Amino acid sequence: MKNICTLFIITIVLFSCSVKKQTSLKFLDEYVLQDSIQFKNTIIGGLSGIDYSKGLYYLVVDDARSPRFLKAKIDIHQNKIQSINFKDVVFLNDSSEVFYKENALDLESIFIDEETQEVYFVSEGSIRKNKLPTVFKTDDKGNFVKEFQLPNNLTNLKAIKHNAVFEGSSKSIDKKGFWVAMEGPLKTDGEEPTFTKTSSPIRITYFDKNSQKATKQFAYQLEHITKPAKANINLNGLTAILEYKENNFFIIERTYQSGYGSYGNIVRVFEASIDKETTNVLEIDSLKNTKFTPLKKRLLLNFEDVKKHLTERIIDNIEGITFGPELENGNKTILLISDDNFQIYGKQLNQFILLEISDK
Repeated sequence: MKNICTLFIITIVLFSCSVKKQTSLKFLDEYVLQDSIQFKNTIIGGLSGIDYSKGLYYLVVDDARSPRFLKAKIDIHQNKIQSINFKDVVFLNDSSEVFYKENALDLESIFIDEETQEVYFVSEGSIRKNKLPTVFKTDDKGNFVKEFQLPNNLTNLKAIKHNAVFEGSSKSIDKKGFWVAMEGPLKTDGEEPTFTKTSSPIRITYFDKNSQKATKQFAYQLEHITKPAKANINLNGLTAILEYKENNFFIIERTYQSGYGSYGNIVRVFEASIDKETTNVLEIDSLKNTKFTPLKKRLLLNFEDVKKHLTERIIDNIEGITFGPELENGNKTILLISDDNFQIYGKQLNQFILLEISDK
């Protein structure tokens, strides 16, 4: 009997050790900036991407007329966002730089190279004006350094939908490269998400720093739209991505629907992962007629479930994600930001949201 009990206990222990811990996200805090804050002859708004480096947060401004980024101190302690203080604004406006003159700089994401302090950007370009999307870097003062070569399947203007191009980026955990994600599917890959389940894959591309080229690419399936239509705009797309451990990502999908006023957004955070079965689609021009295995995904947080904690129960246009500070309990955090579109479509929020990462 004693041997049987011992064997039973050993079995339970081994089973417990073999169960894989699952990542979860917990809402901690929200901080909302005032509307239209003036800072160094600019307006604070259009915050479309965020990253952290050496004590400062870098925030890219989605303003194609005056592309720029901000530097800020964000005080986070006791699980709260205590204050946000802007320190500088840097413009990408060197009129003598050929790259700046020839490209449409619709900046959507930003990250900082910790070693060189170079600043990386992704831009949607302007498909309607026959301007391709771009991935490039500058120095800390906004001076152009280099453009990265895009894979062939992302250079066909006829296959790219306007305003559904590069939207998110992330440094790789191994610091050897970075990831760039599309907002919506290429016309040759699938359909835009609708109220019925469709194949709506977007491409996530890895760029190697040494070769300075794209070396692999994977497909991620967007969710269908779940909220009833009220008007004629019903969209869902990827707005931000963050690699939090090797080949594992936090991905933000934002549904926007007109007719709901300030309540037109549904924002969900997914965990997505690449494994041995995931298809490298770098050499595939069209996914519509190709068998492929996309990233595995799992819902971590739907902001509909925490809206009671939010200002006026609004989740706004979340477009940026980065790591926040480590908590006293040892858990990491992530910080999300929203793009208020400079209030041109009505009342929106400059919303900062703090989430705790834990493993169950």
